[in-house]
Amino acid sequence: MVKEEAQAPGASGGQRLDELRSGNDASSPIEKLLEQILDSANRLLDCVREAGADTERTRNDRVLRSFSLGEVAEILGVSGSYLRQLSLDGLGPTPELGTARRRSYTLRQVNELRDYLASARPREALKFRPHRRKGEELQIITVAPGPTSATTSLYLAQGLALKGFRVLAIDLDDDGALSEMYGWLTSASYYPDSSMEAALRLDKPQSISSIIEKTCFDGLDFVPGTPGLDFFEFECMQRYLSGDDVEGTDASLRMVRALKDVEEDYDVVIIRCGGKSFLNAGAIEAATGILITARVGWWADVEKATYYMRYVARFLSEIEKTGRPVNLKFHRYLLTEYNPRDVSEQKAFARMREKLGDHLLTATVWESDAIRQAEKMKQSLYELTAGAVGRSAYEQAMETLSTANAEIMDIIYEVWGRPPMFVSQASPLASAGKAKS
Repeated sequence: MVKEEAQAPGASGGQRLDELRSGNDASSPIEKLLEQILDSANRLLDCVREAGADTERTRNDRVLRSFSLGEVAEILGVSGSYLRQLSLDGLGPTPELGTARRRSYTLRQVNELRDYLASARPREALKFRPHRRKGEELQIITVAPGPTSATTSLYLAQGLALKGFRVLAIDLDDDGALSEMYGWLTSASYYPDSSMEAALRLDKPQSISSIIEKTCFDGLDFVPGTPGLDFFEFECMQRYLSGDDVEGTDASLRMVRALKDVEEDYDVVIIRCGGKSFLNAGAIEAATGILITARVGWWADVEKATYYMRYVARFLSEIEKTGRPVNLKFHRYLLTEYNPRDVSEQKAFARMREKLGDHLLTATVWESDAIRQAEKMKQSLYELTAGAVGRSAYEQAMETLSTANAEIMDIIYEVWGRPPMFVSQASPLASAGKAKS
């Protein structure tokens, strides 16, 4: 197979065709077709530039805002007066003093505070620094394909990072929806050697560490999803059809091996799946947990979720037959875009709870204008202040997100053999679909 590399967005209209040729004569029909494709694409890109869009930015260049003393106190689970006294005593990082001498901290400083508090209060070390201890397994949570999988993956990864976990987020969808939320623009180009394709490819794979990108969240790294993932999927299909990988499990084994290379660097890996069969297989075999999202009342979503989990069961059965271990420790369903005031949705939630029991998370993520507004700004609510989307909508959305994340974090703790900690700290607002009074 010939790998084709398209030009980066900032390139001129006279792109060379060398990389797109495959031994064809300059006058061949395929050569003319390639010229037409590139010419039309470059003309359209000119239209985008003329409209004022920034087509030069290809990587994340945003800076995360600072957090107020009150926000930091909530994140760490301590009082604001305690943090203020630490600052006055010169203990921990030095916050920035703003208007009226209001203190604010960067996320890096919040993590420095974690280190100080874990050392100063060793009995509460896990509360402040929840890193894996010796013997605790890297948690790899695969988010199943679905209509809210990108948003769910984003808020889960960022929420974990804010709580002090070392997190790696991986976008396995070539549409790059999650990647764009991180500020990585993938839609205009292939970007060779920048996605998991580079670490999984059959010929001369790279170490995953060479493709990991930093984000503006201290403690959260990221691997983009680009159209290059299509090349890996095509290679796997060719091997499967030719009989070189009869069971179709070679790709999944490659995923497990790739993540082993960075196992010691992270506590949790969040994998957002797309529509690629072999890549999904890799995410399933590597997973210690699977999170399935569905919109309550959208029964077509729920039906797709059941088909996906049937596929998971069948694939893990095949993995077991090969003699390889099945790593999965838990699977949970999360209802998103939930309206707690809609009686029909309340009934649907209750019905699913009856059927699924503890496999359905108690928390739900509510339907939220604030979340939608943040998506339009290509940012998350964690990156914005309440004033950007309206305080009431902001606080309500943050409470539902925090409660869902807290429930997942406690499941991680349970797998590690630790007592639960996070749900008790989160707001009960989103639990069991109860409306705020």
